[in-house]
Amino acid sequence: MALVPFPNQAQRRPDDTDPDWDKDPNEDSDAGKMSFLDHLDELRRRIIWAVVALAGGFLICCFFIQPIFDFIMKPLQAMLPPGGTLIYTEPGEAFILYIKMAAIGGLLLASPAVMTQVWLFVAPGLYQHEKKLAIPFVVLSTVFFIAGAAFSHYVVFPMTWQFFIGFGTDYLKFTPRIEPAFSMYLKLMLGMGLVFQMPTIVLFLARMGVVTARFLFRNIKYAILIIFVLAAIITPGGDPMSQTALAAPMIGLYFLSIGLAWLFGKKKRQTDQEYDADA
Repeated sequence: MALVPFPNQAQRRPDDTDPDWDKDPNEDSDAGKMSFLDHLDELRRRIIWAVVALAGGFLICCFFIQPIFDFIMKPLQAMLPPGGTLIYTEPGEAFILYIKMAAIGGLLLASPAVMTQVWLFVAPGLYQHEKKLAIPFVVLSTVFFIAGAAFSHYVVFPMTWQFFIGFGTDYLKFTPRIEPAFSMYLKLMLGMGLVFQMPTIVLFLARMGVVTARFLFRNIKYAILIIFVLAAIITPGGDPMSQTALAAPMIGLYFLSIGLAWLFGKKKRQTDQEYDADA
């Protein structure tokens, strides 16, 4: 009776009637190539769905573009000297700015769907017990991204903006263009949104057993150095006050990450038991 091959090499047993039982599965270049193509196809599918979600958020924000524009630009104008105003010098500059604001609003609105697609792309390579982190990952990553954007809007950017306004004198008037001003706003907002993902990433890695609270605590001094370097890169103009305002929450998030890794990190015995259950 002919033998039916098992799905993967790890489950196959030696048998005299099967001369290829000990063959290395990596030698089958065609199977590896198909697996790689399937991986790319999955990536393409997730990117398409993420773009669809972003497009939907963009269209929704287009209907509310004037409140969004006022929400971002009025605080900037309010901090200018009396009589100061924002200007634009190119015919399409204001129109393009409206488009960019609708796009960034769409990103915030579609962030749960985008984070879901990120998880769905990563999930096939995880164990069954690790896939249970789907909902916490999507919720935490979305909440922290929006929290980072809000922190940038209400704290970091006003401090940076006020710093540059302070160089004006009686004979030197600050009349900023809307495009560079919004570019600085966008850079800080996206940077803080990504920085605030630190607890989510650490929690995910801790649950997988990749990092531990002890490892993070032992490397605090290196982490603080890296945090200040990142703050200097993200902050435009090298403003020390803005760098400190950016680095302070990053350090706080690092300590929060240590706490999350200690509370939810995987113990060695638990790791072995879950691995045996998935094997």
